[in-house]
Amino acid sequence: MDFKNMKFKIDIGAARGLSYRGCGRQDCQLNTYDYLADIPGNNDATDLVEVQFKNTRKGYYHNVNGLNLQKGDIVAVEASPGHDIGVVTLTGQLVKLQIKKANLKSEDDIKRIYRIAKQVDMDKYFEAKRREHPTMIQSRQIAKDLNLQMKIGDVEYQGDGNKAIFYYIADERVDFRQLIKVLAETFHVRIEMKQIGARQEAGRIGGTGPCGRELCCATWMKNFVSVSTNAARFQDISLNPQKLAGMCAKLKCCLNYEVDEYIEARKQLPGKDVILQTQDSDYFLFKMDIMAGLLTYSTQKGIPANAETITAERAREIIEMNKRGEKPLSLSSNGERNTPERPHDLLEGADLSRFDKSKKKKKKQRQTNNKQRETKDKDQRPRRREPREPRQPDKPEEQ
Repeated sequence: MDFKNMKFKIDIGAARGLSYRGCGRQDCQLNTYDYLADIPGNNDATDLVEVQFKNTRKGYYHNVNGLNLQKGDIVAVEASPGHDIGVVTLTGQLVKLQIKKANLKSEDDIKRIYRIAKQVDMDKYFEAKRREHPTMIQSRQIAKDLNLQMKIGDVEYQGDGNKAIFYYIADERVDFRQLIKVLAETFHVRIEMKQIGARQEAGRIGGTGPCGRELCCATWMKNFVSVSTNAARFQDISLNPQKLAGMCAKLKCCLNYEVDEYIEARKQLPGKDVILQTQDSDYFLFKMDIMAGLLTYSTQKGIPANAETITAERAREIIEMNKRGEKPLSLSSNGERNTPERPHDLLEGADLSRFDKSKKKKKKQRQTNNKQRETKDKDQRPRRREPREPRQPDKPEEQ
């Protein structure tokens, strides 16, 4: 693939989404919708530019040469050492807000953009990218030979091929000083080690979640927030580890999406330990539909005995009546006494011998079919010829 075709492909990718100016490449992670793109003079407000690299890595740079940069342009940026190749994904005033969000307080963290990438730069870039997978496989074997309790999940070469970043996962602290020496002698590049977690690894690899959509960490999620089992408890989700775990074997990030709404809605419902007293019996909370505001009460704890579902408003009314020493006739709002429903017998009035009759009919039909089949085979069977008696010579007639 040459440079012109690649740039055309990226420009076509930039056109997908909400708008050409607002959205950068839609096939790249960590995209940011530029809602300030239509403001006149937005690009001239600052020389800061956001540049994204492989997978989840991106940086911010000064456009010191005053280049006319647009989303999707491939640029050569300052690196340590040498230069790197990335794609422009954001320009204008929104970059300042992104820098503030990334907590880049030092000006030294913001480097320069050298130029728009040339064909020579792209040739080096593609050559370095072709070395990433073989390097990852060989580095895993080296780490295994050194008995290091770590997993190298990905390798990223710098655009000029002078530096390689090794992303690894480890449960405990790892002394990889000897590993760095062996890697530098083997690949003849500058080595940088970066530790990532299971969530970051899933974001770099990608995949499809149980919901049928692409993983959030592989598309739009930038920052990872710790997820606890309390988020599942607030939403009345069964604490099944197999259902709560995501592709990274950690708790799903989507458990935090709606937990705030559930907490606010839960405040409007009575407590779980509150007992509703009626003239019929005492009712205990069995289950609740938090968002619908419906509560199901039972006359026994943990068992749906004489279960009845009421609204949260009706439950609060009964609680107030119990505080005043009053007991309603029933949980329902019509004030009528509830009579327990008689269990329905599904086989009431049914003839249980119908199954036996069916079996007898099938057995008789099977015997009839077998007799017919035997008769047919007998008729089609070739008949055996009887041996013929020898022919006697004719006797002469008597005169």
